Amino acid sequence: KGNSGAAALSATELSTAFTAGKEMIPELMLASLVKDADAIAKAKNIKVQREKLASLSVGMIELSKTIKLSADPVYEQYCPMQKASWLSSSKSIKNPYYGSAMLTCGSVRSTL
Repeated sequence: KGNSGAAALSATELSTAFTAGKEMIPELMLASLVKDADAIAKAKNIKVQREKLASLSVGMIELSKTIKLSADPVYEQYCPMQKASWLSSSKSIKNPYYGSAMLTCGSVRSTL
């Protein structure tokens, strides 16, 4: 939604969760995920956070192929304008790359 503070807080929580679950995540993958989450947490600009989200999402999609992320379905969604994906717990599109400007732009690519 364009709230860089909320994005930073969520990224900090995600980085902490990665570290807590480190025994389940391959070491190289863990380092990359923590690096991307920390970069989002430290960035103050939503545009920079969104750029880092693309890299984090690539890692998360790869992680989802290694371990089951949730008992519930997880959806890989795709933004054709950004040419980038993200994961969601909902089939409903809420595009994190464009926020309210293009909130419903995108499609579900797969169910993980």
